Amino acid sequence: MSSPARAHRLRVEAELTAREGSHQQTLSGSDQMLMQLSEDLRRLKGVQSTEKKAELKRTLLPKYEPWVTGILTGDGSRQDDVVMHILVWRIDAGDYHGALEIGRHALKYGWVLPVRYNRTTATAIAEEFADAAQRAFTAKQPFSAALLTQALELVDAHDMPDQSRARLHKAIGYALRENGQLAASVNHLNRALELDSRCGVKKDIERLGTQLRKASNG
Repeated sequence: MSSPARAHRLRVEAELTAREGSHQQTLSGSDQMLMQLSEDLRRLKGVQSTEKKAELKRTLLPKYEPWVTGILTGDGSRQDDVVMHILVWRIDAGDYHGALEIGRHALKYGWVLPVRYNRTTATAIAEEFADAAQRAFTAKQPFSAALLTQALELVDAHDMPDQSRARLHKAIGYALRENGQLAASVNHLNRALELDSRCGVKKDIERLGTQLRKASNG
């Protein structure tokens, strides 16, 4: 864990970097974060379990918080690869609000994910949120429909494969179903089916349609 003084210095340097670009006086913080990221990526590479990787990311994220906060506060348009790694890590670690915060900034300025992720930023946000929700559903746990809807609104204007957008609509449909919002659930599941006829929601739509008809008949 960073000391308060070090955290403050990193946040200030990140803010300066975002506002002024790659001036010499701000390079030390950026270099320091890139070196830290490289070290932590090596640590993660040595972990095979997806669950344990997520746990490790949760312990690593606080080290990057001052830098990310400074970059976002500075509202800089220059790509920051550290921040883009943290976008994905936050989703993996369950910090969905934090991920959306970075996602808004990244999409505003056209930032791209590091090559290792092999997807556009919007596609990754859609797929990663959908996958996180699906993991929760598989574990019989709830997932916030509001968070998924925020993710959908964030990526709505951006191009991506239809199948990726369908996954997000499907996740929203399931989350709404768990909340008892059956009509809204059907709308999202139908949209998922329009985008991807093989997304596996036909039976769910039929069952929900039957429930809605029974409810309307009293």
